Amino acid sequence: MSQGIAVAGIYVRDQDEALAFYVGKLGFAVHTDVRNGPYRWLTVQHPQQPVFQLGLFMPGPPLHDEATAQTLHAMVAKGAMPALVLHVADCRATYAQLRDKGVEFTQEPLERYGNVDAGFRDPSGNGWKMIQQAQAAA
Repeated sequence: MSQGIAVAGIYVRDQDEALAFYVGKLGFAVHTDVRNGPYRWLTVQHPQQPVFQLGLFMPGPPLHDEATAQTLHAMVAKGAMPALVLHVADCRATYAQLRDKGVEFTQEPLERYGNVDAGFRDPSGNGWKMIQQAQAAA
């Protein structure tokens, strides 16, 4: 019987660079960092979501040949992969905090449909939407 999704992964160009970004700038924590030869299984967790892991994976062996790995790297760098969503309590305040830590934003906070959202990319090119959801009617 299914217990839910535990890990979802993204492709990164450099796992150490991704680790520094997700832990040092976004405030995630390392969950698992193990190696099997050249393969590295690296996952991080958001501090308020401890049952879910975000995998920071390198395209390549044993899953991909070199040509496929290069294609995947190029697609990520162009921002072609689906955006990830980070819910925040205050988009404008979080934007200022992350910008001060060196996160490069592709979109400043903008109000739409009662929500406030901003966009940024990680060092590999993965796109993120940071969303402050509209307050439910009292």
